[in-house]
Amino acid sequence: MSVSPAGAQPAGSRDDDAFLRIEHVSKQFGDTRVVRDLSLAIGRGELFALLGSSGSGKSTLLRMLAGLETVSAGRIWLDGQDITDMPAYRRPVNMMFQSYALFPHMSVQANVAFGLKQEGVARGEIAERVASTLELVQMAQYAGRKPAQLSGGQQQRVALARSLVKRPRLLLLDEPMSALDKKIRQQTQIELARILEQVGVTCVMVTHDQEEAMTLADRLAIMSEGEIVQCGTPHDVYEYPNSRFVAGFIGSTNLFEAVIVEDEADHIALRSDDMPQPLYVNHGVSEPLGTAVAASVRPERIAVTRTRPQARSNWVEGVVEHLAYMGAHTLYHVRLASGKLVAASVPSLVLATEGAPALGETAFLRWSADAATVLSA
Repeated sequence: MSVSPAGAQPAGSRDDDAFLRIEHVSKQFGDTRVVRDLSLAIGRGELFALLGSSGSGKSTLLRMLAGLETVSAGRIWLDGQDITDMPAYRRPVNMMFQSYALFPHMSVQANVAFGLKQEGVARGEIAERVASTLELVQMAQYAGRKPAQLSGGQQQRVALARSLVKRPRLLLLDEPMSALDKKIRQQTQIELARILEQVGVTCVMVTHDQEEAMTLADRLAIMSEGEIVQCGTPHDVYEYPNSRFVAGFIGSTNLFEAVIVEDEADHIALRSDDMPQPLYVNHGVSEPLGTAVAASVRPERIAVTRTRPQARSNWVEGVVEHLAYMGAHTLYHVRLASGKLVAASVPSLVLATEGAPALGETAFLRWSADAATVLSA
């Protein structure tokens, strides 16, 4: 049980004329089923991210889309065409691998042109398409260099150019930035988003990096044990998780175990052993009074003060046990009387203007009724 934004679609849905449609697809290796009856619809021009931990099935699903793995059950449709049994070399699909897989003995220009030469494209057209694609990824000035003479970010652009030069109808990205350090990865994410938007290609990306998925994707799906557990825009999945797993997987959260004690049209009240005051949430639930639930409250939605709040709900008192200065914000860990440790993120501007409790001092944590999401136990 959780709250979804008005008009939200079921997990994995898009519309009836989806460009890519995956219908009840499963993949089994021996006795192990790594993808389980998965259905998903992706719109034309959409950048879609598959997010999950190792072993969740996301990479296997990507390889089935590429034709590098066979489908054990179900069908895959691309722009109305059934490509389930189509060999990889015939699919209008290109895949950019995690390792980039550039030929070390070839120049940048030759690496990008390789696939077109294999297809027998005319020499003049190859030269034109390679030049325009290298210009697109801002690598034209490095056309004569070998991969070893490029930085990691530049190699990533060459690999992207090699994928785009064949003008695929579907582009698959497998952990596209895992080989880059954090600073270069953040810069490259912006460039990649710009390039893909300019080209307009439909893209499915696999990543375990939450920030990468949130930055790039129009929509994302959280996978676990071969299934999609939630699908939606980054905002909706983050703000309206549908389970404890998703709430803890995307970002970080505080879970207050509680019981429903009041249910009105515009709010519910929860009682938790972690706080003497009731916990109010500004929406209703379908479960009856007395049902055990959890309230998920993100650290950035919690205010930290030295002053006891005047409100009758949604605040707790504790002692600051740990501080982590992160530059833009400071992460507080506050130990409650119940023993629970609560995380709160305080912006540096707030600390500079209002101040906040120091290490070892008493702290009061408060949040609004719209800051919590109720999850079933």
